[in-house]
Amino acid sequence: MKAAVVPAMHSKWEIREVPRPEPGPNQVLIKIRASGICYTDIHQTGGELPGTFPRILGHEPAGEIVAIGLGVITRKVGDRVGVPWVQTTCGRCEWCKRGKPMFCEQQVGTGGAMQGGHAEYMLAYAGATVLLPDALPYEQAAPIFCAGYTVWSGLRWADPQPGERVAVVGIGGLGHLAVQYAKAAGFETIAISRSADKDTLIRQLGADEIVRDGQGLTRAGGADVILGTSNSTDAMADTIQGLRPDGRLVVMGFETKPLQVSPGDLIARRIRILGSMQNGPEYLHEALEIAAKGKVKVIAETYRLDEIQKAYERVEKGQVRFRAVVVN
Repeated sequence: MKAAVVPAMHSKWEIREVPRPEPGPNQVLIKIRASGICYTDIHQTGGELPGTFPRILGHEPAGEIVAIGLGVITRKVGDRVGVPWVQTTCGRCEWCKRGKPMFCEQQVGTGGAMQGGHAEYMLAYAGATVLLPDALPYEQAAPIFCAGYTVWSGLRWADPQPGERVAVVGIGGLGHLAVQYAKAAGFETIAISRSADKDTLIRQLGADEIVRDGQGLTRAGGADVILGTSNSTDAMADTIQGLRPDGRLVVMGFETKPLQVSPGDLIARRIRILGSMQNGPEYLHEALEIAAKGKVKVIAETYRLDEIQKAYERVEKGQVRFRAVVVN
């Protein structure tokens, strides 16, 4: 089979012929129909996240099950599925026993310990696969397994209440979905975007108002929840001034630079800074169902597998609006 292989840290991705894997016990083999490229792929290629090389990345896979291993009873050949980041864990540590496998130090991740979806076929543990809603095409489903899952989880984790206002900073691959999810949930939604050329599209996504920075958010009346989907720590820190009392900044974007927060802001307005990841399988189910109902639409550029290096470079340079998806 063909796969996009990352030979070494900081290297270019190469299309190679590699052996097609066979499913072991409790595993399935998936024919990949769509695989989203996430900025995390760039972090992994650069060695900013742990992992060995050579490796096949891609943690937004969606496709069709073509073979099943011993012991698989919940999935069958022909099922349309996607696979999230965490596939399996030790099942024995405190966090696994508490029902929080995302904290397990021995977790096995898609595109991490397990080879990812930037290939014609991919192995996955059957228990990790998620059935796709019939109305959701593969290329729309794939980015939900990281980008959509992440922002919906962040919104749910912030626990916004009726009448509260939600702002989104960083209207890119995650942010364009965050705006739509916030509106789908019924919240007044403010987009924080420095790019005026995106304004028309941002309004089409459902934003009620657009501001340029934290000061603009303050002038607009502030927000109770800010979804921090930007890869710029400075951009997320700047928005803190626009948080209303008891407001929450949910950090989902990633940069190695520290987030600067004034203790005075924390104390005087009793604001909270929350970290969020993909917080539970129920949130992935909800995110997929909302998309299947047409309330959220992924805006994506599509590429063939043999064009993946071009797609990678465009994601790395911030040239993609808003997601890049490899289709087979």
